[in-house]
Formats: sequence, C-alpha cells, structure tokens
Amino acid sequence: MAHKKVAVLVAGSWGTALARVLADNGNSVKLWTRNPVQAEQINRERRNEKFLPGAILPEGITATTDIADAVSDAEAVLFVAPSSAMRDVARQAAPYLHKNTLVIHATKGFEIETLKRMSTVLAEELGRPEDGIVVLSGPSHAEEVINRHPTTIVVASKDMACAEAAQDLFMNDAYFRVYTNPDVIGVETAGAIKNIIALGAGLSDGLGFGDNAKAALITRGLAEIARLGAAMGANPLTFAGLAGVGDLIVTCTSKHSRNWRAGSMLAQGLPLEEVLERMGMVVEGVRTTKAAHVLASKHGVEMPITDQLYEVLFEGLSPEQAVGALMGRVRTHEIEEIASASRDKWLNPKPGL
Repeated sequence: MAHKKVAVLVAGSWGTALARVLADNGNSVKLWTRNPVQAEQINRERRNEKFLPGAILPEGITATTDIADAVSDAEAVLFVAPSSAMRDVARQAAPYLHKNTLVIHATKGFEIETLKRMSTVLAEELGRPEDGIVVLSGPSHAEEVINRHPTTIVVASKDMACAEAAQDLFMNDAYFRVYTNPDVIGVETAGAIKNIIALGAGLSDGLGFGDNAKAALITRGLAEIARLGAAMGANPLTFAGLAGVGDLIVTCTSKHSRNWRAGSMLAQGLPLEEVLERMGMVVEGVRTTKAAHVLASKHGVEMPITDQLYEVLFEGLSPEQAVGALMGRVRTHEIEEIASASRDKWLNPKPGL
C-alpha cells in the first residue's frame, strides 16, 4: 500500500493517538493545532504532554499551526475537533481541501444548535456530498491507542470505496484492526449517545451503587441508543457491534473515560461548572445530553436515562432524585419497549440503511 500524506485536525488526545496510528503505518502526518507552544513541544520533544503525558510520538508526525500547510497537499484529512468546534475548523480547512481528498472524522457528538451529525456539518462546510465522508468510531481510548494496545474500531460511509480507503489508512497487524460499515447514522448516533450513558455510569459509581446498577444502566442505555437511532433511520444491528455495545462498555467502565469521571464528580456534589473546569478537556456527554433531549422529543422516542441526566445537569435535580425517578417508572415489557420506536426496522432490518 502506498503511503499517504494525512492531515489531522486537531491535536487533542484522540487526534494525537490516531496520528500515531497513521505514522506507525508509514504515512506522513501533519498534526494541526492553534497553540504554538503545543506545536513546538511536539516537534522538538516528540511529546503532547497536556493531553497524553509520558507518550513519545514517532518522527512521522509534524505539528503545525498553519491549517493551509496541513491540508493543502493532504491526500486524506482526519477531523477530530470537538463537536462544538467542528463547523469552524471545517470552514477554515475548506479553501485548501482538494475535491479528491478523503475526508474522515472521529468526533462523537451532535451540533447542539442544529442537532446535526458531524458528517452533515462537514458536508455543508466542505461543499461535498455527505455520502463520501467517513466516520471512525468504536471502543478506543486514546490513552491505550497511544501505547499501541490492541484496539478494534469501525469506519462507516455510504460510499464503500471511501470506507475501505480509510480502513487501509488505519489498519495494521500489530494493534489496530478496522471493520467497515455502511450505516453512518447508526455509527454516529451510537458514538454520541453512549457518552450520556457514561455520565450516568459515573454518577452511579460515584453514589456507590455497585455492579448491579451499572449493568442495568448500560443495558437500558443501549436500548435508548437503539430506539433513537432506529427512529433517525439507522440499522438496529449496528448497535450490537463495535460502535454500539462495544463503545458503550468501554466508556462506561474505564478510568480513562472523561464522561465517566465527570459523572463521578457530579455524584460527589460538585456543580457542573466546577466539574468541567477540573476536567480541563471537552466532556462531549454534557453537550450531547442537550441535543439528545431535544432529538428524543422530536422523534417521539422515550429516553428516560437521558431525560433524568438532563434534569441533573441543567435543572438542579439531585442524582439521588434521578435514580428514584428511574426506579419508579411504570412497569413495562423489556422487548416490547426496545422495539416500540420502529418495529419494522427491528424485525425486518434493511441492509445498508
């Protein structure tokens, strides 16, 4: 396979970890950051100490603060900006992006102002069809990928040639395995909503509720993800895969999960503003809770865990009150509840949705 010139925007923890995978595969990587001090540290010391302390980056990665320098000769561009910044970063990159450049993103969230998925935001700002944009998602902590721990993810695009091109860029025999999937809506929805459930898992653990409660939260959280995803047009089978249950498990159970840590701090009584300040990095689940709360209403989907977390985050409800509200819900049938959002999609899933 011919080695490629790849731009990675931006140099956070996940962008840096994926830049390592690309460099390990022999690609020439330009890692863009707005911060000149960070760029200098990466280039001189081969470190990105704020986001991945202790990790040494390979020589194939060059940091730059000039987005034109990063993008203008790139054969592939990987967007890893926070959801709140994706439109702005895409707008800056657009004038320098060639029409044949492969576009990939690895951001898990919605644009809360418009409720749009990241692939839609990119298509709008880059002036290209959404069908050719690739989504990278799955169970993958930057702290493990940077240390070359075995990881398996999925790349999704309606254009299978684009998905396979991204698969070729990232996959290696040493530690990074990549599957393809045509269900962009399902992969993006699962990646975004699982952060909400991880906030809930952190709350549960912070309150000392134990494994029974967390197992229930993860399982019922998956049902919420699947209901909303099916209502938005996703293939329900996607939620049984890496982007669904796989990513949900790792985000709800790992010490590396920002969303889990934020939920745990909230359970200790810290106000949301202080939690976010202490984290020092983006906690996508907070913004996504706002978006999902509105999306659930828009699509007529029940999302009780999401609703209660919305009340905790933004309406002053205590975590204990939220647990009481969930436990006191009207009794129902498990399979009927899961299938209620879109029975036809569950019972007769159509390939390629």
